[in-house]
Amino acid sequence: MNLLSRYRRHFSLGILGLVLGSIHPIYTQAQQQAGSTPLRLLIVGDSLSAEYGLKRGSGWVDLLKNTLMPTHPAVEIINASISGDTTSGGLSRLRSLLERTKPNIVLVELGANDALRGLPLNMTKNNMLEMVRLIKAAGARPILAGMQIPPNYGREYTTAFKELFEEVAQNEQVSLIPFFLEGIADNAAMFQADTIHPNEQAQPILMENVLKVLVPMLR
Repeated sequence: MNLLSRYRRHFSLGILGLVLGSIHPIYTQAQQQAGSTPLRLLIVGDSLSAEYGLKRGSGWVDLLKNTLMPTHPAVEIINASISGDTTSGGLSRLRSLLERTKPNIVLVELGANDALRGLPLNMTKNNMLEMVRLIKAAGARPILAGMQIPPNYGREYTTAFKELFEEVAQNEQVSLIPFFLEGIADNAAMFQADTIHPNEQAQPILMENVLKVLVPMLR
């Protein structure tokens, strides 16, 4: 049984080799161009960004900090991710986070827990739209981390969930990570024992998925 099948089977129980030295040369080039320009990145996510089940400091967010530090010492990363959070939860605390941290870029990695709970897709989409608009109104640039869910909720719901991220990004003209778990979803070795949460080995890949979208914004 491949990981995607196991992921589908176990999704109802919870939410859903690269190494740091394998960063594509374009990253280094773009970072050098950005130099030490002050920039604050706010991450609003769930357990996938909150180091769930991982040793502290081994998650993709900390790897991102360490990777950017040599060429972007002025970049500050604020991780406001909470395990179990939904788009409603993220929206309810976003305004305060924006006022307090005054970010330049905001990465929204939310939505999987909405699907886990079978929440209406129009509610998730509206929450996403409102978050994007709040981020823009605060003078920051949004990045959406796209998610996908297994088909046990029905093909229609599964397809619509995937597409809502694309629709929000297209309608609002904002950056999108097509699938945050790209590169690990079919590899059982990249997941913890629950077969749901990425393990430490998977974190550099998640970081790479973010860098592909983030780096052009640093130029």
